[in-house]
Amino acid sequence: MTRRKTLAAMALALFATQAAAEEKHVLFATWRGCEEACQGVLDYLNEVDPNIQVTVRDAARDKEQLEGIVPEARASSVDAIISWGTSVTLATAGTLAQRNDAAKNTDIPQVFMIVADPVGSGIVESLEATGRPNLTGTYNRVPETVTVNTLRRIVPDFGTLGLLYNPNETNSVVKRDELAALLPEMGIDFVDIGFELTEAGLPKVEDIGELVRRLKHNGADALYVGSSSFLRSNAAILGSAAKSAELPVISSYEEMVRDGNALISVAARYYDVGQLAGQQVAAILIDGQDPGSLPVAKMEEFALTVNLSFAGEIGVWPPVDLLEFADVVK
Repeated sequence: MTRRKTLAAMALALFATQAAAEEKHVLFATWRGCEEACQGVLDYLNEVDPNIQVTVRDAARDKEQLEGIVPEARASSVDAIISWGTSVTLATAGTLAQRNDAAKNTDIPQVFMIVADPVGSGIVESLEATGRPNLTGTYNRVPETVTVNTLRRIVPDFGTLGLLYNPNETNSVVKRDELAALLPEMGIDFVDIGFELTEAGLPKVEDIGELVRRLKHNGADALYVGSSSFLRSNAAILGSAAKSAELPVISSYEEMVRDGNALISVAARYYDVGQLAGQQVAAILIDGQDPGSLPVAKMEEFALTVNLSFAGEIGVWPPVDLLEFADVVK
């Protein structure tokens, strides 16, 4: 081998060693597969640093699958964990009261996303200061005052909001409690019904239609899908029942509107939420910032989406001035 080739081989070996040293590994724990928000994270990290390797572990909506996330992260010596959703974040990071629980992640940098209420769930002290040295995240929810005022513009004589919630989902219960405290202050009555759980602790899909009819019977003028993976997964059944009951549905999930299962949504786009979470991860792994020093990053832009087919089926039409700046689905 010539001296030139020898030097070239040495340089290549040195480059490979440096690249390997710079490679970062992230464990991404998801709840229902790698959807739009997940893809937003992956795209962002791949763009800013292709050496950040992300392994996605999906629980497939099974809480028992979450038990192995933290042990796997420690055994693999990952550089960071990303947790999607309230259930996944509680299973991995735990609450403020569990900061000394060895089964929870209290050492590996972690970024949470798609958590409906990280403060109300007890995950962080505040959005400005998490109180967790290894933890930060993103916050993507629209203030509920905006949700209610949007309904006031659309639904004639709107005075009572109906909500179905799943007692098996922390985020769903937190949302119910938030609305129960807020709505009286806004002069809105509140009708809420929780699903009865099976012996396995799960709600039943076949109960959705009957509970929607019960909300209507109890005086609900509109149905709000605030935060529930169960209802989101069964959006077609919920939407069909709401149309039969002639109940407008406002959802925090934009795809429910696009799929024709809700009238309107005011929400952050999930892909953009993922990009924001990617920024948090990059700040930790690339910029070297401590997770606990980063405030929870808030989404600042929200999209209004309206489905006119749903409007026609229930006979409720959004005002023209609102449609002028909404994303309209026909």
